[in-house]
Amino acid sequence: MKPRAYALLTALAIVPASLAGQATATATAAAAPAPAPAPSTSPVADGLRGMEQRFSGILIAAAQAMPADKYNYRPTAAQMSFAQIQVHLANEGNDVLCGKAAGIDIPKRAAVDTTATKEQLVARLKETFQFCEQAFAKMDDSKLADPVSMFGMNMNRAMAVLITVADWSDHYSQEANYLRLNNVLPPTAQRRAGM
Repeated sequence: MKPRAYALLTALAIVPASLAGQATATATAAAAPAPAPAPSTSPVADGLRGMEQRFSGILIAAAQAMPADKYNYRPTAAQMSFAQIQVHLANEGNDVLCGKAAGIDIPKRAAVDTTATKEQLVARLKETFQFCEQAFAKMDDSKLADPVSMFGMNMNRAMAVLITVADWSDHYSQEANYLRLNNVLPPTAQRRAGM
């Protein structure tokens, strides 16, 4: 074989492999994950803030989704009505839970009851979640071992944080079931945009 033809054939064999290697390197670089954020110095407080954002959104959306004429609905006589869940969150739920978990004073509010309208209960729910957001804004993990008394129980602040998130989860689960029993799709079951 002539040297020029040999060189050309060798180049044709090497160039595609070389280009493929560059393409793989470029694709690997493009697919590489972004650098991880700096580790949190208060992962529990950060997690609580995230949970407050999530549950405030879905609990308020659930309260808005239930038709006003169904606010007195309860699946059985032994269960809270949908309105009673809102009253619980509005009167002693969010304010006490968030105040105790954050170690700040609990706001003094006039109590609401099940005679309040849907609009009044939704407005109060939003107000209590605004308090929670403010209460957690400057919270860090440095005082999680501090003693707290809540609902007649003595515990540390870390336990108050866990109880707060569990309470929101419990009540959202109730509301989601009540909504479904009334042929209303719960907020977390609704199709998200772009899906």
